[in-house]
Amino acid sequence: MDRRFITVLGVSLLFALLVSGVFYQMTGRSNTARKAEPLDERDLVVTARPLGVGVMVKPADVKVVKVAASAFPKGAFSKVEDVLDRPVISNVLLEEPLLEGRLAAKGSGLGLAPTIPVGMRAVTVRVNDVAGVAGFVLPGMRVDVLVTGHPPSGAEDLTATALQNMLVLSAGTTIQPDARGQAMPSPTVTLLATPEQSETLTLAGNEGRIQLVLRNSSDQTIQKTPGRYISELYGSSERKPVVKAAAGGAAAPPRPRPVVVAAAPPPPPPPPPAPDQIVMIRGTLRSVETIPNRPAAN
Repeated sequence: MDRRFITVLGVSLLFALLVSGVFYQMTGRSNTARKAEPLDERDLVVTARPLGVGVMVKPADVKVVKVAASAFPKGAFSKVEDVLDRPVISNVLLEEPLLEGRLAAKGSGLGLAPTIPVGMRAVTVRVNDVAGVAGFVLPGMRVDVLVTGHPPSGAEDLTATALQNMLVLSAGTTIQPDARGQAMPSPTVTLLATPEQSETLTLAGNEGRIQLVLRNSSDQTIQKTPGRYISELYGSSERKPVVKAAAGGAAAPPRPRPVVVAAAPPPPPPPPPAPDQIVMIRGTLRSVETIPNRPAAN
């Protein structure tokens, strides 16, 4: 074997060992320093079971776990005392962190009350299986409210859209679907409304018949509809005139027929214009000459 080849091979092996040793020392120092650094962890309050809307948080519903400080969610809690006796206003899954935005203030009530935003109202209307869209209305859906009745100033029944895009808070006494995620037929539906809409709903429920119309929750358009009279239902396009009752409940008297006045005679023609005159002055003498009018050309 060539001595030069053996020399080159030995030098290469020696250089490889040297590089491996340096790399091993650098790696060992990095791992030692990483182990020496303590991990910065924080306590995080999570749910011990799924929590639905309206549930009051109790000690058995939550637990505390350790998480890295960098992974601590915004709005989360580190102490169990901060979440106890607070109603849930949004569904929380198993072992999901409890956040400030999913809990109502302590003492805000139970059930549906904590889910009502400030300035809004929860109004319950009575419906049947058909008026309640045959039980397909679920909390969180959007509906329109139709009312059918006899207007005080009308001659026949009218169906009109009283309110649109109303949020359903609950169906009956439940604010969640059943265990299979399906709706349950109920005689009442609770809607989220403004104070003015609450008055409209109450009046519609007392003076007419209410029908709920299910709509797509992503459809935010408001349609302007004129309403439908019962005569239009049977093919008549003419609407009966409104007859207003006079004082005491008696029908208003018919209007008198207009009096026809004869046309006045045309005015007389204007008088002919005065003839033109020429005034001539000669010294102390003054004379006037009249120029006759020319006949008008035909």
